[in-house]
Amino acid sequence: MKLDPNACYQALVSRDSRFDGRFYAGVLSTGIYCRPVCPARKPLAENCRYFANAAAAEAAGFRPCLKCRPELAPGYAWSDASQRLAKRAEECIRAGDEANLAELAQRLGVTDRHLRRVFTQQFGVSPVAYAQTQRLLLAKKLLADTAMAVTDVAMAAGFGSVRRMNSLFAERYQLSPKQLRGQQQRRQDRAEFRLSYRPPLDWQALLNFLAARAIAGVEHIAGGQYWRTVRIGYQGQVHKGWLRAWLGDGEVRVELSASLLRAVPPILAALRHLFDLDADPQEISLGLGTLPGEAGLRAPGAFDGLEMAVRAILGQQITVTAARTLAGRIAALGESCQDAPQGLSHYFPDAATLAALAQSQLGELGVIRSRSGAILALAGAVQQGLDLSPAADIDQVKEALMALPGIGPWTASYIAMRALHWPDAWPENDHGLKVASGCKTPKALAEAMAPYSPWRAYATHHLWSTL
Repeated sequence: MKLDPNACYQALVSRDSRFDGRFYAGVLSTGIYCRPVCPARKPLAENCRYFANAAAAEAAGFRPCLKCRPELAPGYAWSDASQRLAKRAEECIRAGDEANLAELAQRLGVTDRHLRRVFTQQFGVSPVAYAQTQRLLLAKKLLADTAMAVTDVAMAAGFGSVRRMNSLFAERYQLSPKQLRGQQQRRQDRAEFRLSYRPPLDWQALLNFLAARAIAGVEHIAGGQYWRTVRIGYQGQVHKGWLRAWLGDGEVRVELSASLLRAVPPILAALRHLFDLDADPQEISLGLGTLPGEAGLRAPGAFDGLEMAVRAILGQQITVTAARTLAGRIAALGESCQDAPQGLSHYFPDAATLAALAQSQLGELGVIRSRSGAILALAGAVQQGLDLSPAADIDQVKEALMALPGIGPWTASYIAMRALHWPDAWPENDHGLKVASGCKTPKALAEAMAPYSPWRAYATHHLWSTL
């Protein structure tokens, strides 16, 4: 990404939140790099150097600011298909699923040499350097926001040992983890995290959309807060617990049950997708032109790809309310969540549990035969390695989905829009879109949606909001 020093400095001086996460400013006189919204006194223009990401700033020898905390900056939702491979690799790294370069390249279906070249061209650093910075920033976040022991922080951040974390902290930050914790206030009573976004954010509209589709026992929305149970695999273990999220003072706040503190990276990454916190409303608004809808309207992703995909199958040609009812019945087949807050009771069944069901069991819940067959086939495909996360290749996933019985273009596209969180995906031939746009045929609807590329997921939500 090419950065204009003059434009960056103006954004830095004015603390323009639209550029938060789009670049970082390294200050030569202090050796520190900051977000554009940093409250500290602004440096002279000639002392500033600009970087597209935190890893590039650290590779140049700068250490993160303790005031603006670069680890809290929002990410960036890419829409350029040519950058898809680099973006998929970044998704894996941000979710703490990078392992090593060879394994990451194998997961993405390319050679490690090709991945290193493409990633470095896009981010200015290698995947290994980028992942190392993400681990350091996560450890910094855990030290500041939780009372976790330093040993637990090292394990949760993926360092493998406290010695390795201490060594990198001394090398990069010129501080030990204990010294950094002493300089930053941390919560002793609970694990609370902050997720930044670029304003505006219509939090209530987001909750309304999720509430209409919330799965009973798994999700609960009340009082401006989102609650859900969490069962997630990370570092070879399954972590189970619950979370709640709410809007507070320009950030989304997240509380995790103590049982989930060893799985922070994939949980926070999933929430950023669910709430679409990496979106750039200004850029999207320019792409949508005069399309009706509020500027803060987001295109929600999904917390769990399989859960979302099952929900999409259940929603084929029936009302949102009816699909929600069926999803709640299926959720009740999952494991009970112990010590869950009010409104939560179960973890959504995993792929193995679903695949082991008989069609008759789903039929007893009210799921018709064609949809129960599709759900079982989907669960089997996920067991065999079908990836339903934002790190997946959208073309390969859609092709694999449409090869399954009972899944057509609408379902595959809806899954791509939400589970894979691709900004240009949209539910083809959707009835609601045809009503909102006045189009009568699939061809007319496709032609009407074409001008909104690469933001057709957002165009979908804007049109739906007018119904």
